[in-house]
Amino acid sequence: MRRLATSPDDLLPPSEALKLSGLEYMQSMLDGTNPGPPIGATMGYTLHSVEAGACVFRGTPEFGVTNPMGTVHGGWYGTLLDSAMACAVMTRVPRGSVYTTLEYKINILRSIPLGMQVDCIGTTDHVGRSTGVAHGEIRGVEDGKLYATGSTTCIVMKIA
Repeated sequence: MRRLATSPDDLLPPSEALKLSGLEYMQSMLDGTNPGPPIGATMGYTLHSVEAGACVFRGTPEFGVTNPMGTVHGGWYGTLLDSAMACAVMTRVPRGSVYTTLEYKINILRSIPLGMQVDCIGTTDHVGRSTGVAHGEIRGVEDGKLYATGSTTCIVMKIA
């Protein structure tokens, strides 16, 4: 069962997290051994699947993530894409290393209707000793339409 962290005490201590590869860490979030980040609850998405080089987050934008015009805020697209693309990079990070987003870009192609379920697929293009590059897309679960694309560069840092 998947769960989300509700306090810092819920998170795996860094000394324990560094014993896992990025893929093992992501798999432990998917199977509920370790909690997912609270941003997922805030933004209305969860980790749906993970494999080496790819992550899928599934989400449904609701009224709380709209802009003043009542449509899905661009920040929702960006946060969802950042999560999927960066976590795809994480699946290629070795034990003893961490990563963080250095920069990302998104292209919104069409508006996602409120209440519509989407998948955000992040896929790695390259992960080396110091950088990771990935791309992503948001697609409707029911209609398969492409709603947004993105790309990211992450920094990979050896800690232990």
